[in-house]
Amino acid sequence: MATRRKRETDPLQGAVGDLLAALGQDPRAADLAATPGRAAEAWRVFTRGYATGAEEIFSEGVFEAPNDGMVLVRDIEFFSVCEHHLVPFFGVCHVAYLPGRRIAGLSKLARLVDAHARRLQVQERMTRDIARDLEKHLKPRGVAVRAEARHLCMMMRGVEQKRASVVTTSLLGAFRSDPAALAEFHAALAAR
Repeated sequence: MATRRKRETDPLQGAVGDLLAALGQDPRAADLAATPGRAAEAWRVFTRGYATGAEEIFSEGVFEAPNDGMVLVRDIEFFSVCEHHLVPFFGVCHVAYLPGRRIAGLSKLARLVDAHARRLQVQERMTRDIARDLEKHLKPRGVAVRAEARHLCMMMRGVEQKRASVVTTSLLGAFRSDPAALAEFHAALAAR
């Protein structure tokens, strides 16, 4: 009875129950009775990025420290949800910047990726928005972001390509205008 009352007061649980019913399943059946609550909690985790913005991430751990070399954090793992089909996509993101007068704690870059990934997304916008936020808050000479992901919407439905991956990039400042900076970024990604 408590599960039913909670479902009535939690719109997300109610929506999951409605989805199960629309699929021809009984959301009150023993094997599905707890599913609306579990799924609602999972969706809150999947979309927790809406509660975190770049302003919060860069509110501390940013330092005045001139540096003329590239800063790169590669292989930042992420999980996201395709806004078109509501199924996951996942992969790695590589984030680089050429500092101006400010640098950020390295964990800030991973937190920024997570904040954008944990929203209903398209990979192209996610990549662009990570780069723009980094540019806005650190004012670097250049930003390069590359995301590589596998999309379940391509793997499980539609073209059903099990091995296809999607690569998106966003290049700002010196990474767009200076071929040497772009070459350094690509060389750093290739070095393993």
